[in-house]
Amino acid sequence: MLMRYTFFDTPILKTVIRWGCLLALKLTGWKRVGRLPEEDKYVIIAAPHTTNWDMPITMALAFAYGVKIYWVGKDSLFKFPFKTIMRWMGGIPVDRSKSTNMVEATIDVFKAHDKLVIAVPPEGTRQQVRYWKTGFYYIARGAGVPIATGFLDYPSKTGGVGPVIYPSGDLEADMAEVKKFYSGITGKYPDQNKEADVHSSDNIMKKHG
Repeated sequence: MLMRYTFFDTPILKTVIRWGCLLALKLTGWKRVGRLPEEDKYVIIAAPHTTNWDMPITMALAFAYGVKIYWVGKDSLFKFPFKTIMRWMGGIPVDRSKSTNMVEATIDVFKAHDKLVIAVPPEGTRQQVRYWKTGFYYIARGAGVPIATGFLDYPSKTGGVGPVIYPSGDLEADMAEVKKFYSGITGKYPDQNKEADVHSSDNIMKKHG
């Protein structure tokens, strides 16, 4: 299940795409910040998610890092004629009306693979959705994998990975650490990210050492 062929695996084309992504990031002024976790399996938070531009920038950064990721998206994105290409890009359709089953299914997928990275937007969509605020946490906790704090900060045009969170089972304490980091991150449309206090983007570089 899941370990399917994506554009991260396509011979020759994946090299062309990677160089194209590196060029696009350079031309648009986006900079990669931070390091990926050393573990072979982890959940990566994709936040804040406020615009459809988040996905192509995230994919470009993934190619820049040289990491194969799968990503969770609402099932409406996988309708004809986009279904095949979305899956080829690593997409996993989610029926939000069955979110609990999605957590359990994702945990099973992690346990069935030796190497796997799945990106999950905690807001679920570009608007606030309560389930995904903690859904990514329960996936990581249940699968016994860490959580990488992936981010896109539009004012500074920096994107990448911040601190790695190892779920302790204390949801409140762990989520406080997650929210603390994202309080310094600003999406393209900050008003859609109500929970995080918006601070100066100059603090982002300091958070990565």
